[in-house]
Amino acid sequence: MALALRGHVLIEGVPGTAKTLLARTAARLIGGSFKRIQFTPDLMPSDIVGTSIFEIATSSFRIRLGPVFANVVL
Repeated sequence: MALALRGHVLIEGVPGTAKTLLARTAARLIGGSFKRIQFTPDLMPSDIVGTSIFEIATSSFRIRLGPVFANVVL
């Protein structure tokens, strides 16, 4: 439904009711990627959006995208 309306979905429920499985399955059905973000006290913005990493072998920077760029984020 969210894809058709170009919106967002909030899945709520008590622990153990297959919310993660539902989100992972929805991502597979659309051929998209699924990522989960665990919010901890030491979470940094770069853990969510990503960062650039210097590669010594090529002397260049490589962009490592964070989980927020997945099609389905939980």
